[in-house]
Amino acid sequence: MEKTVISSPLESHPNTGSKTDYIVLGMGCFWGAEKRMSEVTGVVDVESGYAGGDSSGVGYQQILNHEKALRAGKATGRNHAEVIKITFDPEKVTLETVLAKFWENHNPTQGDRQGNDIGSNYRSAIYYHDAAQKELALATQKIYQQALNTAGFGPITTEILPLRNYITAEEYHQDYLKKNPNGYCGLGGTGVKYPASGQKAAQNAPLSSEAITDRQEMLDGKDLNFSQQLVIFEAENCEFCKLFDKDILNRWQAEIPVITTINTNPPAGWTLEKPLFAAPTIVLFRNGKEVSRYTGYNGEQSNFWKWLGFQLLSPEQQKIAFEQGTEPPFTATILDEKRPGKFVDPVTGATLFLSQTKFDSKTGWPSFFDPIEGSVTLHEDNSHGMKRIEVRSASSGIHLGHVFNDGPPPSFKRYCINGNVLKFIPD
Repeated sequence: MEKTVISSPLESHPNTGSKTDYIVLGMGCFWGAEKRMSEVTGVVDVESGYAGGDSSGVGYQQILNHEKALRAGKATGRNHAEVIKITFDPEKVTLETVLAKFWENHNPTQGDRQGNDIGSNYRSAIYYHDAAQKELALATQKIYQQALNTAGFGPITTEILPLRNYITAEEYHQDYLKKNPNGYCGLGGTGVKYPASGQKAAQNAPLSSEAITDRQEMLDGKDLNFSQQLVIFEAENCEFCKLFDKDILNRWQAEIPVITTINTNPPAGWTLEKPLFAAPTIVLFRNGKEVSRYTGYNGEQSNFWKWLGFQLLSPEQQKIAFEQGTEPPFTATILDEKRPGKFVDPVTGATLFLSQTKFDSKTGWPSFFDPIEGSVTLHEDNSHGMKRIEVRSASSGIHLGHVFNDGPPPSFKRYCINGNVLKFIPD
């Protein structure tokens, strides 16, 4: 099957004659996604396909086979996700409305699965074709994450990347539920609505007086996580706040709930230790009281994550993460963890290793033969009279362990990691 060439945006649609745009979205099984999104007013066409993987000429069965090999640790490389290409008329429906329906009509917090469908081919994804789409995708993600936080859901795992290697799915997948009304859908949302006032915030346009009033209203502590909550106190027209949102919040995967406000008062019923004097100020509340704050931001991501790490990690974890410590062998609680799942950074929540890359090295430390691409960084380590390669988390910078050249195929690497600075999340 040849790689499909996607039409240019704002091209005349052959059926309607109107100028159309498109975006490619992954919501799990494309049968239900195609049906759901075709019902949105202003959408003129929905096509099932595959995208986001390394190959440019594969079909349904090859993708299933590759996923099976990936989960068995017998293959590497990114697999395609099942996606839908949505063509819409911008004069009848905005892209934000399309994205709002995307967020509402599936569960974007499940990682490599959607309902009962498990695998990276069912991941949630937004594949954009220009900078404006990317900006709006990230903005709507932030808005919907706040709504999910309030409802008690975890972090969004949707990948937001440039579109690549789009392939039209086989004909029998197109309009599947129209041809098979009783066919499998496998799609269920969270029940959380996309905030109706999101469009102005997402587009970063001047806010109406009503929207400004909404943002300036005091947060209610009853709506937040009483045991532990981060509140980002921002200000209007604050370039440092926008930078913090871009560097940190738009990539937020940490377990701790977070919310932003431009009201300088603490949430109703909660207390600040002292007044705020700069924006942004990030305050950690526990049991309704401020326990720590990080004031100001100018791009120093590692400093922010180190501050948060000292608030979230135990003293033993801190010694490993920030002092390059090593836990005693055979003490990690995840040493014998064999369930399908992922191992994440305990501070940022970013995925570092998948369970199918874990193996028993007999060393006493959790060992992996391959990390998630881009999730770790490597550094020369000449401490203790040895020459080793240190492994750090790319997202937070914390020390994880070391990598050696005595692992199993296909990488022949052994990432020897301190288990106490990994958090395991089962599928």
